[in-house]
Amino acid sequence: MLNFTRRALSRPSHYRSLTGLVVTGSYDGEEFKLSSCASSLDSEVASQLSEKIKISTIKKCRTFYGVSSKYPAIAVANIEKSTKLKSYDSVSRDADAEAIRTAIGHAVTSLKSDPSVTEIVVDSAGNAKASGEATMLSLFKFDALKSKKTPSPEVTQCKSVDLPEACESAWREGVILAKYQNLSRYLMEMPANHMTPRLFVETIQKIVAEDFPDGRVKLVVRERDWIEEKKMGSFMSVAKGSDEPPFLLELHYSGAAEGEAPVCMVGKGVTFDTGGISIKPSKGMDAMRADMGGAACMTSATLAAAALSLPINIVSLIVLCENMPSARATKPGDVVTAMDGTTIQVDNTDAEGRLILADALCYSDTFQPRHVIDAATLTGAMAVALGGECSGTYSTCEDLWSALESGGRVSGDRLWRMPLFAEYGDLLKSPTADVNNISSTPYGGSITAAKFLERFVKCDSWAHLDIAGVMDSTQSCSYLPKGMSGRPTRTLVEALRNLAR
Repeated sequence: MLNFTRRALSRPSHYRSLTGLVVTGSYDGEEFKLSSCASSLDSEVASQLSEKIKISTIKKCRTFYGVSSKYPAIAVANIEKSTKLKSYDSVSRDADAEAIRTAIGHAVTSLKSDPSVTEIVVDSAGNAKASGEATMLSLFKFDALKSKKTPSPEVTQCKSVDLPEACESAWREGVILAKYQNLSRYLMEMPANHMTPRLFVETIQKIVAEDFPDGRVKLVVRERDWIEEKKMGSFMSVAKGSDEPPFLLELHYSGAAEGEAPVCMVGKGVTFDTGGISIKPSKGMDAMRADMGGAACMTSATLAAAALSLPINIVSLIVLCENMPSARATKPGDVVTAMDGTTIQVDNTDAEGRLILADALCYSDTFQPRHVIDAATLTGAMAVALGGECSGTYSTCEDLWSALESGGRVSGDRLWRMPLFAEYGDLLKSPTADVNNISSTPYGGSITAAKFLERFVKCDSWAHLDIAGVMDSTQSCSYLPKGMSGRPTRTLVEALRNLAR
């Protein structure tokens, strides 16, 4: 079984086996007020926990040992009140939920660093969904290729006080959301020789067989002959430089009535991007194993929606190939033809993501979708513009943008809307073909890339997420340590939930 959330391994005999407890509280003036879970425990231990807290300062988290025989290690996390945050943070995301994720992340990380802790019981902290998300995201580690693996602790929800079914359900939902974001992280972290287009397809086939034996998610694998038959010359112009064959993977989930128009999700899956003939600098090129982040997030979001039984129909189109230099590779200045007949002058083979997405967006129209959403680690320009705090988003539909923005507010993984002014499209004119794949100026690179994609979309409701800036976690986040982030998987799921209503 592909267990990308945590591994069940035997623990060396010289380790003690402890159960850790994560509890929370927050400061009201100088008094640290405990959560109901923490207060229940404090009553059991004759107020020893609250007495220790009184003589301590809890900035983010502090772990106490020996207070309880049941829980020998207790991590107490401070939930920073949202009033300490700037007003615009509260507008762009649910600040209270994010404060809980942050606090739980600190506490779980503290306990998992102790090799003696084999089980962690976690406080719902007033928002069981956020607590479940942060717990499972914090426990993720990529050790699939290590010969020696360190086991992760088992996790359960704290039930020292009676929990309503809604609270337990919310915890399970948070765990599911984190599980599939962790799948995105797993796919993105895997080195390119272990995650070729074919291996990506095989990995998803195994996961779907294990997670959805009822057949609610159906896969269709399209190979080179089909791609060429459909005249996807733009896609093939990128794929032909590699010995690895290309694939278009379709995921179909039918959670709504038969015949209801689906939401089409399109993901860029360049499993390694050298830049092709317009080759990239060698420094940092290893990170281009994650240039399939759009494919990873769209696949994972679709599976999460199915796991949550959202009442919506989804068709996800995952375009998979490598971008390699070779004697067969596309050369700068070549002209290729997309599925809809558009001719494209390829002046930069490192602007390949838009080329493979162009044909996938053309193909999406065959499903007569009510919305089309694509995601891609598309441009370095977006990383320069917005950094790693949010994903740049372009949309032709106010309702679709509202669903996406609201999804980011709920998940805490924010989006920021970017312009689609017609003037940016004028920068893609070509003297040789219908359109150039790069702009005539070095400015506004993410916007001109979005304008390129817009040409290939017939659906009136389309959104493009440029997720290059959030591909990896380089900034401080307690529940998403350094590494490939799997963002914005949870935001996409919340947006699908909104679109299902």
